[in-house]
Amino acid sequence: MGRMTRTVELAGGAALPLIGFGTWELRPKTAYESVRAALEIGYRHVDTATLYRNEADVGRAVKDSGVDRQQVFVTTKLRPQDARHARRTLESSLRQLDTGYVDLWLIHWPTGRDDLVPTWQELLSAKDAGLARNVGVSNFSPAQIDLVTEATGQQPAVNQIPWSPAQHGPALLDEHRRRGIAVEGYSGLKNTDLRDPVLNEIAQRHGVTPAQIVLRWHLEHDIVILPRSSRRERIASNFDLDGFTLTKEEVTTIDTLT
Repeated sequence: MGRMTRTVELAGGAALPLIGFGTWELRPKTAYESVRAALEIGYRHVDTATLYRNEADVGRAVKDSGVDRQQVFVTTKLRPQDARHARRTLESSLRQLDTGYVDLWLIHWPTGRDDLVPTWQELLSAKDAGLARNVGVSNFSPAQIDLVTEATGQQPAVNQIPWSPAQHGPALLDEHRRRGIAVEGYSGLKNTDLRDPVLNEIAQRHGVTPAQIVLRWHLEHDIVILPRSSRRERIASNFDLDGFTLTKEEVTTIDTLT
């Protein structure tokens, strides 16, 4: 499958597939059916969260898919309001997912400043216990990442942040690259005007959709993508990013869209 299974190597050596399937706002039955479809199509990375209330459906879809659990990279996230009983929350997530571990556990967004370091220590302790293979954060600034890293000597493997042509920054990406932290971009399609004439012109040139152009643009920057859809044909086209590449000029043009 070539580039479709391209991965980014996390600090601990784990291979994180660059194309993930997002499950935000997918209701239970839809979450189950959509994850089943995604795994059939070839996705091997599924992203959920306690907040989404669909962990049980995601877990059942992974189990029913027939794909070996070791082959699917599963992420869930801790709500800040659960920070003071983080381990209990993860154990509940694992019961819902019906798996002994998650591949990645993220703090969904920053807690209050006093809880930042203790919460991060809870994630590290869950990793040491084998409940989460990798741990990271979401919606953290580089300064917040440095704060928890300096306090514990261990930095997050991943930061999951909003990323789109209109909302991104080379300097911010550099901050993560210098630290060796993988960037996962979310809401890349939601925060983009897919009717933009520039995107449509590039899409026509390649014979693909504007959405595929935006997703491919993320991959050209080595940003992990988490597109979400409940329609099988859309789930498939969001994964089908292998047959074309963007030129340097096209990437630069998309970088400057607002």
